Amino acid sequence: MAKRKSGRDVHGIVLLDKRLGASSNQALQEVRRLFNANKAGHTGALDPLATGLLPLCFGEATKVSALMLDDDKCYQVTIQLGVMTDTGDSEGKIVAEMPVPALDGERLQACLQHFTGPIEQVPPMYSALKHQGKKLYELAREGKTVDRQARAITIYELHLLSVDAEAGQLTLDVFCSKGTYIRSLAEDIGHWLGTCGTVTALRRTKAGMFDLDQAYTLQQLQAMDFAQLQNTLIALDVPLQSIPDVSLSLEQAEKIKLGQRIAFSGGMAGQVRIYSPQAFLGLGEILLDGKLAPKKLFHLDSQST
Repeated sequence: MAKRKSGRDVHGIVLLDKRLGASSNQALQEVRRLFNANKAGHTGALDPLATGLLPLCFGEATKVSALMLDDDKCYQVTIQLGVMTDTGDSEGKIVAEMPVPALDGERLQACLQHFTGPIEQVPPMYSALKHQGKKLYELAREGKTVDRQARAITIYELHLLSVDAEAGQLTLDVFCSKGTYIRSLAEDIGHWLGTCGTVTALRRTKAGMFDLDQAYTLQQLQAMDFAQLQNTLIALDVPLQSIPDVSLSLEQAEKIKLGQRIAFSGGMAGQVRIYSPQAFLGLGEILLDGKLAPKKLFHLDSQST
């Protein structure tokens, strides 16, 4: 998360179509400057090689960014078979080259079926996961490799979009759970096919409830005036719509804003979205004793210019 000492209190989510070559933090800073926002963060980094949907959270919306990290995601990926790099994508150094077997349709479909559903995946060395307090990609840049434990992920759908048999390239559509590394998937697919593989193009097309066709490029945002920029902001309760909501009276809302538990007879239990008559207040939990307890409150009273 990036926080500035001065700027505007901007609250909401902007969907960015990240360009090729920019890091996620670079893209975040560019858009933050357009809004002159004093607080910003993104929800799940995209590598510089990757393009596509990158939700950016401003102000109080940064409090929901951790929840959005858990969202399922969709990608379009192009895999170059017969080549393996140290980073798992074409920006890395080639560490192995192998012949590419015949890519017949039956074998490709069997491959896709093999990787569809719950699977175990070993994270790549070039990742932000930590080993003994140090990020794996930092160790990788030092030429070190450490054992990584396989993690359970789910590939909900895996579709073949195109095959270039002459070039040894596959383009796939991937619908996956959080924690999925597409670079690792590309390498695993290559190995299953009897060769190796690396990512040459990657585009995120969906994250949770948001689609790429809702996103703006940096150039589009730069061409907007202040009012148009404000209209791109998505309310921070939008990605929380799967959580049940409760409405409170003014008196109840004031107690919740003070951090107090209140008696609530809503006939439900668990996590809820809390609304006053005027605004979204935040997230709470209806306890087994029937009381509503505030858990994560949002302060949306100011939107300074």
